[in-house]
This record gives sequence, structure tokens and C-alpha cells, in this order.
Amino acid sequence: MQSESAQTGIPFPVSLAEKYRPQTIAEFVGLERPKKVLSAFSKRPTSGAWLFAGPSGVGKSTMALALAEEIQAELHKIPSQKCSAQTIEDTVRQCWYAPMTPGGFHVVLADEADQMTNAAQLALLSKLDSIDPAPNTIWIFTANDTKHLERRFLSRCKTLEFSSYGLSDQIAAYLDKVWRAEGGNGNGPDLVRLAKDSRNNLRDCLMRLEVELMAL
Repeated sequence: MQSESAQTGIPFPVSLAEKYRPQTIAEFVGLERPKKVLSAFSKRPTSGAWLFAGPSGVGKSTMALALAEEIQAELHKIPSQKCSAQTIEDTVRQCWYAPMTPGGFHVVLADEADQMTNAAQLALLSKLDSIDPAPNTIWIFTANDTKHLERRFLSRCKTLEFSSYGLSDQIAAYLDKVWRAEGGNGNGPDLVRLAKDSRNNLRDCLMRLEVELMAL
């Protein structure tokens, strides 16, 4: 995968983390329970709210993007620390219009919901229940943990845990494929150790592997 310079149109390489970003639910390393749950959901999607909870770099946001792609939904992204009461109102207003994609759904992805203000959480309460929900809208919130989230907010979300525990061997096997695909030789780094040192954060693993490839 390559991007192009906006000024010259000349392609330039992207990072390994971007190049090997999963595009479908099935492509994720590990995460067997989230993959099973969301694969089933993608076959019969319904309006509502999800909370993807787990450590940074485990694939929560990327999984949300893959889900939106699989159900052919119109995507609305609320970046980290931008989920204010006003942003919520603006996003909901857009979701009252028919989606511009064939799947018939809107997907709202709000990253790092645990950084939301109390005002934003309160603004969401009526948006996520049966009082005043936007039609055909799936909310997906990501969070590294839930201790800063109100119980009333959490009660309106289906919580799906993302864990990287015990994935070192699977991540190492995946990194070995990437290493060989990118021209790495047989004297590569200890990939199991690399995975453990990165706490099974696949994004961090790919960034470290990229440095190793540059050192060849």
C-alpha cells in the first residue's frame, strides 16, 4: 500500500503499521472472542451502542473500522478528546439523514471515550436509549479502561473486552510473515521477545520491526 504526495502525485511508502492494518474482521491476530461476536453482529446489524474496552494498540479502533466496512455503513469519526456535547449534537444531526452507503447504517466511532467529559456522557444518555435515538445508527466507543465512565453510560453499551493476554506466540508468527515479506533475512530479531517487550501491542511491534528492517 502506498500514498501519494498531494503536490507531486509521486507515491511514497507508508509505515508497516499502516500497510498491514487489518481490513476485515477475520484478518485480526488473536482477538477470537471479539472476532466471533462482531462477525455474527455484522450479519444482522442493529442500532445501538458498543464499548470496545482494552489496552492501547490491541486493535479496538481498527476493528470498528473493519466492522463499518463489512456492513457498508457510513462512518462518522469523533477523534480522541473531541467528544464534547456539541460534537455529539452535530454528529446525531447527520445521522438523522439517510446514510450515503448501501448498508443502510451509520457507524459513529468515538475514540478514547474514557477521556470524555461528564457533560458529554450526560449528552449521550438520551441518544443511546429509546427516548431519542438517531435511526439506523451504531455507536462504537473505545476505551483503555472504564473507571472514568459513568455507570449510566456503561449501562447503555454492549461492552466487548479486547485483550492481548497470551498472544505473544501468535503475534511472533505474524511478525515473522511480515519480516519475510519485507525482505528480512534469516537472522532477524527475537520476535517472541519483541512481542513481550511491546506487551503484545501489535502496532508497537510493527514499528519496532520496521526499525529492525532499516538496520539490515
